[in-house]
Amino acid sequence: MTATLTDVARHAGVSLATASRAFGEPDRLAAGTLQRVLSAAAELGYTANNSAAGTAERTFGVLVPDVASPVYATQLKGIHAQSWHGRHRPVLFDTNEDLRREREQIALAGKLDGMLLCSPRLPDDEIRELVGDTPVVVINRIIDGIPCVVMDTENGPRQAVEHLAALGHRHIAYAAGPRLSWADMRRHEAIERACVALDIRFTSLNNQAASIQGGLAAAAPVVASGATAAIAYNDLVALGIDAGITHLGKSCPADISLIGFDDIELAAVRQPGLTTLKLAIDRSGSLAVEILLQLMAGETPHPLVASLDSQLIVRGSTAAPPRD
Repeated sequence: MTATLTDVARHAGVSLATASRAFGEPDRLAAGTLQRVLSAAAELGYTANNSAAGTAERTFGVLVPDVASPVYATQLKGIHAQSWHGRHRPVLFDTNEDLRREREQIALAGKLDGMLLCSPRLPDDEIRELVGDTPVVVINRIIDGIPCVVMDTENGPRQAVEHLAALGHRHIAYAAGPRLSWADMRRHEAIERACVALDIRFTSLNNQAASIQGGLAAAAPVVASGATAAIAYNDLVALGIDAGITHLGKSCPADISLIGFDDIELAAVRQPGLTTLKLAIDRSGSLAVEILLQLMAGETPHPLVASLDSQLIVRGSTAAPPRD
């Protein structure tokens, strides 16, 4: 039987995410770990497109909450790149943050060979019922009993709070994203825990759209909170807050430091650059395809939850708080 990435991970004694990174982001692994994975792959006769080549061409659905988002565009790029090896065909569904549409589109995707659910919003039980026996992998959310690929929602937020604390901030606000977002809830909890641990005042703001418009709407509450720093649900929200506080007579980072999530291209070109948590967005897509192909071949991935790391990218949007 053709070796799979799961076989390589087990043989090398590493996680599935680490084994995947050896073929997609080798520079992020320690030399010894990389060599162990590559040696295991050589012994088992595995190459990066083995599972795709050993599986008949498949057609599977890919559901995203907002196809216009640069995050999901990056994720889709990873999905298409991994699918191309075996000439598999992803079919895109845009739920537009609409639960009714998400429900109908999961049912439609269930008629295909499998599906990838990117940040779904429906309740766990309803998703399991709608999916039925269709092979499925969930990205950026954990649902018991379903294989999932998740991006860091614990270490990164803690690093962001620790970075702001080291600069001297004692009051941090969190500008929340979509109300039903699993990642938003986890980031909120992690940031609050870190603030409590460091004895930093924490203010939670209302949920907003994961967009620049959402950030503009959050700007006034950020200023009104009195916080000297704000962590936003994503980079787009952070950029919107930056523009919004300017209209309110404040500036970043002189008055308010800002941190986002994702590290989209706009984060680097903004002046000053946006401090952000770089997530393995493209890898989450390619790894999810790898796991889905295993499921469609009748294999059970191990572990069921593959976790990908994050990295704090420090730029000019964070600085010491203003003196009273």
